[in-house]
Amino acid sequence: MDPRDPLGVAARERRRLLLTAGLALACLASAALALAVGAVAVAPGTLLRLLAAAAGLGLEPTWTPVEETVVLAVRLPRVLLGLAVGAGLAVCGVVLQAVVRNVLADPYLLGVNSGASTGAAAALLLGAGAGLGEHALTGSAFAGALAAGALVLAVARSAGQVTPVRVLLAGVAVGYALTATTSFLVFASGSAEGARSVMFWLLGSLGLARWGAPLAVVVAVVALTLALLLLWAPQLDALALGDETARTLGTSPAALRTRLLVLVAACVGVLVAASGSIGFVGLVVPHLARRLVGAAHRWVVPVSALLGAGFLVLADLVARTLLAPQELPIGIVTALVGAPFLLVLVRGLHAAR
Repeated sequence: MDPRDPLGVAARERRRLLLTAGLALACLASAALALAVGAVAVAPGTLLRLLAAAAGLGLEPTWTPVEETVVLAVRLPRVLLGLAVGAGLAVCGVVLQAVVRNVLADPYLLGVNSGASTGAAAALLLGAGAGLGEHALTGSAFAGALAAGALVLAVARSAGQVTPVRVLLAGVAVGYALTATTSFLVFASGSAEGARSVMFWLLGSLGLARWGAPLAVVVAVVALTLALLLLWAPQLDALALGDETARTLGTSPAALRTRLLVLVAACVGVLVAASGSIGFVGLVVPHLARRLVGAAHRWVVPVSALLGAGFLVLADLVARTLLAPQELPIGIVTALVGAPFLLVLVRGLHAAR
């Protein structure tokens, strides 16, 4: 033991730093695998040269035009969207578990996913947002997500301060109501093709990924969310310990909870509008992160972001290759991984009692 560090704090910090760096490399490896594997396979060396040339290094082409198109125009934006969505959902799960102090909380809790699905169903089945042209679907989904988040927050605040129980109950109630609304729209439309499109949206997909403003907005929103959460990490630590502890440390629990809910609602709204409703990432990943680096949010937030990003990219790879050329909704893959984890978590909670 180092006599200058008898508690081993510096050693733990070094281990956490090394772990975070290792996860970053693993995330890059996952992205490279997703770029290389598919109906058109690209050799690792060819992939590196192609990406280097795209970055402006001026290499002579050793790849075919088909490989260039598949990697740069199809897979790269899809991988970037997967990284951003996975990271965003994971850190939003971290925040919600701290806000409501419930280990089973995830972005579905706010009803935002349900609101986005209702907006998407309205666009697909009723032509809502037609004035937005090609962005009608994502625009309607985003509007529905924000409306749901605002409604949950309004209901939670209607009886006074925003407390964990009120947020939980408001989210569940709004989520069920919006899910029922979506089901009603599907049945009332009488369109088999529209119903199929809505179902695919409900289970999530990265198939809409394209270069342009929507992808840039998703990446920017997730980056801003990460930056703010790292800035507020000490306050998140205090909130997770309970309202009384937070007040003792100079943090207003109600004000912080409201601020965090607004941030999460906006972030999840953008993510769901771009990728549909993808479950279990915000539930599973925060628990894995805490097992790796402890409960301090200045480590949990970045580690969760890296785990979520890598996990969703790999899940999307499985979704588009397992039954190729047919593509599975990515939510099926994340559920197959997340459901067993949830059972283990519930068993652990029961054993702890």
